Amino acid sequence: MLDAERGAVIALDVGGTKIAGAVLKPEGRMLATGQLPTPAADGAAAVLDAMARLVDELRAQSAVPVAGVGLGVAGVIDPATARVLSATDTIAGWGGTDLAGGLRERTGLAARAVNDVHAHGLGEARYGAGAHAGNVLLLAVGTGVGGSHVIGGRAQYGAHRVAGHMGHIDSPLAAGLACSCGRTGHVEAIASGPGIHRHYLRLGGDRQVADTRQVAARAADGDERAVEALRTGARAAGLAAGSLANALDPELVIITGGMAGAGEIWWNALREGFADSAIDALRGTSLVPAQLGTAAAFYGAASLFWKEEGKDA
Repeated sequence: MLDAERGAVIALDVGGTKIAGAVLKPEGRMLATGQLPTPAADGAAAVLDAMARLVDELRAQSAVPVAGVGLGVAGVIDPATARVLSATDTIAGWGGTDLAGGLRERTGLAARAVNDVHAHGLGEARYGAGAHAGNVLLLAVGTGVGGSHVIGGRAQYGAHRVAGHMGHIDSPLAAGLACSCGRTGHVEAIASGPGIHRHYLRLGGDRQVADTRQVAARAADGDERAVEALRTGARAAGLAAGSLANALDPELVIITGGMAGAGEIWWNALREGFADSAIDALRGTSLVPAQLGTAAAFYGAASLFWKEEGKDA
């Protein structure tokens, strides 16, 4: 599945809630997996300690030589230095963290890092749904909205390493709604899972419905408010995908994240939004579901050691 250029790599997917990890061989075989809770409130040093502990556990489980640690990490990450340039307060004191130095000190292993959504994008573009395409746009719609643009197997990071914040483009369906970034009117405010749930409640939906998964279930059963909230969020995501396609001209758009499992109501509205936004020359661009699921981040992070990663590719 993967090109066998280098040895086994430990890949970590580091978020505010959990640190998940796997040991992957270059041919794509996973030798071990594991996870730990993220001690997010305890600060960067505690998170690095937990990452190192999981690395040690995975090394012991797999019992193979390891070339290094590939990381998909929350925050704005400089792939050239594996440093967290900036981050929200989800992980206390995370901004400025030297991931490569911290892990080398704790494990003796080299580390390379990208943002977590870029790790998903690289995994899907290199080894998943986009493996046979040269220009891939990945849009992740879940708790937030993000993405990655991968050309020739290389993620586009941007001049300030913030490329991929696709949830923070304006949406006509989110006018006046507060976004997690502190602005208003961004697509994440209406298209994300929490955004859809909040919209359902604004429409007068059942207050006993606790989350977006339940909204999707209600929509499948014909609840009109749930259908409207789900369709509005999906349509907003589709409009955003169309706008991005107009600017970036990808061969295909890969859809991932929790909302990609919300069913046909969501997918139909997503495709309608895309068709309404994309210019005529792009009407044939395919929107396809991701193939690798949560493992995409592992493949993408591990591939930082298997494939050349340009500093500003």
